[in-house]
Amino acid sequence: MTSFDSTPQLNVWRMLLALAVVFVMLGTTGWTAVRSHRGASTPLAASLSAWERGHIGGHRLPDPDETSPTRLGRFFASLDAHQRARLAARYPLAVGNMNGAPVSLRYRANRIAIDQARRVELKRMRDNRLSAVGQHDASRRMHRYESLMTKERRILAFDPMGSGRVAEVFGNLGRAERVSVVVPGVDTDLLTFQRTERRYTAPVGMAKALYRAEHEANPRTRTAVIAWADYTTPSGLGMDAATGIRAEEGAVRLSALVRALPGRSGVALYCHSYGSVVCGVAARALPARVSDIAVAGSPGMRVERAAQLRTSARVWAVRDADDWIEDIPHLEVGGLGHGADPMSSEFGARVLSARGAKGHTGYFEPGTDSLRNFAEIGIGAYRAVRCAHKDDVCRKGLSGTAEAGRA
Repeated sequence: MTSFDSTPQLNVWRMLLALAVVFVMLGTTGWTAVRSHRGASTPLAASLSAWERGHIGGHRLPDPDETSPTRLGRFFASLDAHQRARLAARYPLAVGNMNGAPVSLRYRANRIAIDQARRVELKRMRDNRLSAVGQHDASRRMHRYESLMTKERRILAFDPMGSGRVAEVFGNLGRAERVSVVVPGVDTDLLTFQRTERRYTAPVGMAKALYRAEHEANPRTRTAVIAWADYTTPSGLGMDAATGIRAEEGAVRLSALVRALPGRSGVALYCHSYGSVVCGVAARALPARVSDIAVAGSPGMRVERAAQLRTSARVWAVRDADDWIEDIPHLEVGGLGHGADPMSSEFGARVLSARGAKGHTGYFEPGTDSLRNFAEIGIGAYRAVRCAHKDDVCRKGLSGTAEAGRA
């Protein structure tokens, strides 16, 4: 009998067997779990419903589902400051998450919505009907809300439902010449949006590090960075992480965000881990203002080649030698798995250096090549990036737009 131990064929067969088991799990539990959430009432849905019944100046408010962000922008521009403030106070969750509303008004509305959520958790902390664990969870959420309400924070999106969704802006989004969006991966929610320890593994730390690095690379380029945790990420490395269900939902939200950003600034996406699946699914629907998509520690983008993303954006990939994601099977079978490895030469991405980065979550650590490269991409200094290979092929055919400003 021929032995196949330690051969690629055996690894493939093991993966196929594992996928077969997962198919059984999906058929018996996965779809039911997804369907059980449909039709559920949420605070955001209630706020939007109230908005749809509302009036101002004797006229009905525009339907945000049927009105483009541009037209919504014109609607808000037609109001005076008092009217806009009244809408934010009356429908804070609706306005705070409304693509097309002025970003300053969204910040104001979300501050009100977060304070309302904080008051709810404060009551739950003192509710003796809750277990000690429930009261502790309420305390953690309450303190997170308090931190999000501090004066300097600019919250672009907020939803307290479930594990929570949130997006935060660093820099002046309205005046930015270049906008960077950090798209995180699994286990990202309200409580993991920011960390005191291992700060650069959480969206806030990632975005802050990138914003500082872009400023250091060229102080004269006006940039803004968005820590975007405004989609429901997979919980752990289970079923949701193995499929594109969460990515498809997130891709719709990501595309809507980018299309509603103010001005005409170029946009770069930085997609970590499962976030790269989201970016891969979203790519074909993204507007032309998205100039770059950089993936770090990617399990795949649900295509076999970068050309299949059908985007005009430059596609970059980075992975350090210690990242365990390298060992997962890069294939897709019946919707499970996320396709080819973006680091492979066959995929066709521009492969960047990750020198100094360690592990699966070290790409935004200050001092790493990965963060430096992200910053150069963010300001458009493409010829300043460091490639993973000595042949410098990742810079082939590129010209830098910001090097002169740094001279």
